[in-house]
Amino acid sequence: MTHITRRLALAAAGLLAAPAVLRAQGAYPNRPIRLIVPFPGGGSTDLTARIIAERISSVLGQPVVVDNRPGAGGNIGADVVAKSEPDGHTLLMCTIGTATINQFLYSRMPFDAQKDLTAVAMVNLVTNGIVASPNVKAKNVQELIALAKERKGELTFATPGNGTSGHLTGEYFKARTGAELTHVPYRGTGSLLPDLMSNRVDLSIDNLPTYLPYLREGKVRLIAVTSKARWAPMPDVPTVIEGGIPDFESVAWFGLQAPSKTPRPIIEKLSSTIGEQMKDQALLSRLREAGTDPNFLGSADFAKFIQSEDVKWREVVRVSGAKLD
Repeated sequence: MTHITRRLALAAAGLLAAPAVLRAQGAYPNRPIRLIVPFPGGGSTDLTARIIAERISSVLGQPVVVDNRPGAGGNIGADVVAKSEPDGHTLLMCTIGTATINQFLYSRMPFDAQKDLTAVAMVNLVTNGIVASPNVKAKNVQELIALAKERKGELTFATPGNGTSGHLTGEYFKARTGAELTHVPYRGTGSLLPDLMSNRVDLSIDNLPTYLPYLREGKVRLIAVTSKARWAPMPDVPTVIEGGIPDFESVAWFGLQAPSKTPRPIIEKLSSTIGEQMKDQALLSRLREAGTDPNFLGSADFAKFIQSEDVKWREVVRVSGAKLD
C-alpha cells in the first residue's frame, strides 16, 4: 500500500507540475532576449539582426539586445549560443558560415553545427558580389580572370573573415576559373571597406548590402554578382554566370537559431512571431532598402533548407581545397 501511495503521490505531483511548466513556457519571454551576432557591427548580419530584433521586441514585450561576438568566422558567437541555457533567451543570428560552411572548413569546431543548434526561422537572402578597388582596371569577369593569371597571386581579395560566404565564394571562383587570388581575411566588412577604397586590397568578395552607398558614390566598383539573377539595386551589373562561368551561384542567408534543447513551444512561438512580422510591408521594405531579399522560412522548413545547404557547401569546400585550423 505504501508503494502504491508513493506512486500516486508522485503522479499527482507530476500533474501539478505540468501546468507550472506550461505556464513558464507560456510566459516566455520573461526577461530580455540576447541576440548574438557572430560578426562585428556595421555588416549585413548586424544590420539584419537589428531590424529583426526591433520587431521581435515590440511584439514579445521584452527588449531584444543585439550582442556582437565576432571571431573565428562566426564560431565564437555561435559557440556562445550553443552552450547557453536552452530557454529561448539567448538566440543566434546565424549565417551560411556558422550554420553550414564552417563545419567543413575548420579542422576543429567548438560546437556541432548539426546537433547543438536548432532552426528558428530564416529571414532573408543576401547577394554576394565581386567588388573592385579604384585601381583595378578589369571591367568584367573575363578581364578579371586574365588580370589575376597575369599577376600570379599578387591580386588580393578581402572578405569579412575566414569561413564567410565571401571567403568560400572566392575560393570557389579560384577553383572554377584558375584565377590566382590571395585571400585577406578581415574582422568584418566595416574594417575592410576603408582598405578597399584606398587600394590597400584589390577586391572584396562579400555580402553586397553594406557596399551599396559606396557603389552608388563610385568609391568602389561592382564587377559581377554571384547570384543566378542580377541584383535589384544595381540591375545593370551582370552575374558571374553571364560572365562566362556556368552554374556559378553563391547566395548568403541569415536566420535565427537557438540551443538545440530549447522547448518546441518556445521555438514555435518565436518562429510564428517572426513569420507574422514578415508579412508586414514596412518591415519588408526596410529589409529591401538594406539591399537584402526577404525570404521567410519557419522552423521546420528552415531546418530542411540548412540540410540541403550542408550538401552543397560540403562539395564547394572540397572543390576549393580550402581548410582552416
